[in-house]
Amino acid sequence: IQSELGEGDPGEKEAIETLKKLEEANLPEKAAQEGRREIERMRNLSPASSEYQVIRTYLDWMLALPWNVKSSKDEIIELKKVEELLDSRHYGLKEAKERITEYLAVRKLRGGDPHGPILCFVGPPGTGKTSLGEAIAMSITRAFYRISVGGVRDEAEVRGHRRTYVGAMPGLILQALRRVQVRDAVLMIDEIDKMTSGGPSGDPTSAMLEVLDPSQNSNFVDHYLNLPFDLSSILFICTANNLFDIPAPLRDRMEVIRVLGYTVEEKVEIAWRYMLPRLLEEHGITDKDIQFTDEVLGFISSRYSREAGLRNFERNIAALMRKRARKKADGEEGAWIVDNPMVTEILGNPTYTLEDAEQ
Repeated sequence: IQSELGEGDPGEKEAIETLKKLEEANLPEKAAQEGRREIERMRNLSPASSEYQVIRTYLDWMLALPWNVKSSKDEIIELKKVEELLDSRHYGLKEAKERITEYLAVRKLRGGDPHGPILCFVGPPGTGKTSLGEAIAMSITRAFYRISVGGVRDEAEVRGHRRTYVGAMPGLILQALRRVQVRDAVLMIDEIDKMTSGGPSGDPTSAMLEVLDPSQNSNFVDHYLNLPFDLSSILFICTANNLFDIPAPLRDRMEVIRVLGYTVEEKVEIAWRYMLPRLLEEHGITDKDIQFTDEVLGFISSRYSREAGLRNFERNIAALMRKRARKKADGEEGAWIVDNPMVTEILGNPTYTLEDAEQ
């Protein structure tokens, strides 16, 4: 680029630096051509003009996206390690674990080929759907990023805003890729059943069709970027509480894995393995200050936490620990041996009904 305004012109200097970054980025040909054209437009504008700032922001986004950047580590899937990892993070959920292992076995035999079904974990809140997605990312050594789409009601949230609008930005997908800085990450679309379908701002669930469809997303066009971006290397995982709140065309592109709830016995085992050590540390007490039994944990689960997941169960155990932490802070020594009458006294009478349990 030859300067017409002199070497000291700040706009010219910035244009030269941006062009240098563009050439070093090794973008696809269409993206590189569009970048050169925008740089030429930027050269002819005053740095004080609003259009100059719009073009500069656009170029920043273009150069920040991982067009050709893949994970540095080769994908190594060892099924025994996958099973051990899933068992170490989750107790129970046998069917879901088995289906995940089968999915990764097929991926291993195909040499990490990203084309395949979009997994969708469907189950009640608190059953570990999001952490299952994290376990998959860890098992194939890929970057993990969670996108929560609950309450999204505007198509532009997914596809991006057109540059003619003030404050325009790319959609959630390209924003996530800019943060993870690789094009083959594991993206979790969380609470996909809570996207609002239809309305004056367009239908975001319909925009998701192109994002998730493996036969279409190799040329995904974001309205802000207005260039085809290849999403086919991304491993998409979705979660939902209710399968029938997902529109049928979107549901058709997913393979549903049902994550059922936990039995009382499973909740007790999960408490011993995972919850109690963590909650004791969080409350500043030890197992010498408060002690539980299988019977009392089962009592808390069956009388106070008749849910499919674990969140209320964990809250009730934490309530008991807070009482002990306060007494310890006041100087009380010795161990509390928690029994059923003590639980009833601290937590009150159970308010759960069969209707609550079904919900």
